[in-house]
Amino acid sequence: MRKKTIRDVDVNGKRVLVRVDFNVPLEDGQVADDMRIRAALPTIQYLLDHHAKVILMSHLGRPKPENRGQFRMDPVARRLAELLGRPVKKLDAVVGPEVEAAVAAMQPGDVILLENTRFEPGEKKNDPELARQLAALADVYVNDAFGSAHRAHASTAGVKQVRPDLPAVAGFLMERELEFLGKVREHPERPYVVILGGAKISDKIGVLERLAQRADAVLIGGGMANTFFEALGYETGTSLVEEEAVGTARGLLQRYDGKLHLPVDAVVADRFAPDADAQVVDVQAVPADKMILDIGPQTIEHFGDILRPAKTVFWNGPMGVFEFERFAKGTFAIAELLARLDGATTVVGGGDSAAAVRKAGLSDKMTHVSTGGGASLEFMEGKELPGVAVLDDADEA
Repeated sequence: MRKKTIRDVDVNGKRVLVRVDFNVPLEDGQVADDMRIRAALPTIQYLLDHHAKVILMSHLGRPKPENRGQFRMDPVARRLAELLGRPVKKLDAVVGPEVEAAVAAMQPGDVILLENTRFEPGEKKNDPELARQLAALADVYVNDAFGSAHRAHASTAGVKQVRPDLPAVAGFLMERELEFLGKVREHPERPYVVILGGAKISDKIGVLERLAQRADAVLIGGGMANTFFEALGYETGTSLVEEEAVGTARGLLQRYDGKLHLPVDAVVADRFAPDADAQVVDVQAVPADKMILDIGPQTIEHFGDILRPAKTVFWNGPMGVFEFERFAKGTFAIAELLARLDGATTVVGGGDSAAAVRKAGLSDKMTHVSTGGGASLEFMEGKELPGVAVLDDADEA
């Protein structure tokens, strides 16, 4: 079911409460990567162009009472003001008299950024009282935070739940995420290839099952491949292996024989360090004192042979420890392979794979790079995302 968007509601002169995803990295009191702020700009600018009073809210990091100062939204407000070219009034509270007075004084075209929603204990608990106080600020609610849509929090799901009459719609980023991920999930053009990496198989069992049923091929790399090697009886040395998931991996290999493709060679090292000595070995000949940190050149070629005819590709999770240049070749090679696919729909499912594509300078060569790692995986698995479910359904013509 399609969801209504900000195009479907009148925002002229209205108080529009927007859940954005400004969970950005900070360094020395400054925003270190403003990608998520930039991703929300089209929605914010549309609302301003249509004379709305814009009230923004987001979480930032995982604050605790003792380290709140590190997670205040002030650096985010400064960067947003620079990008918008207009003032952004940052408040020191999420709800309460100060917020109510500031919102009551707003004029069309004003922008307010509330303090970190996770400073409120009721946020993650989806506390109805917090949701009611947030909802009281709004004439229209917009969710443009796909990266948080899989969380049933007060700011993502609660606002609409406590005020069913409140118009609740998707922003442009949310609309784009649902459009591209929905197309891959429901109507992929074939051949359809899935690439899954990252450290753990346990985080991805559900989505791996779902995608293996629908895809023509699933390529597995990263730390999670080690658990499959263990299931096959290969020596994995000192590599990361989820012992409790070995049985699951064995079952997946049996059920999807011929569809799951594992690395055939690997880059190994004697320690987990950027300057560790590296060598390429066959995956069935990993030395007992070495750990697997990347896929090898034969695997890149093998995966490339499967990817070249693909018409749809979904990728989530790096192929190795791409944070270390010595062990980034596999991940960057996959990004380059996808960038060269002609006429294919290539969707990168957020998280580390999205970071890797950005680091490789290839984001603009992908059809869509998601802003939500966990959210994109749950969506692809077929789960209902609470932050999407509460939005008003579009009228189907």
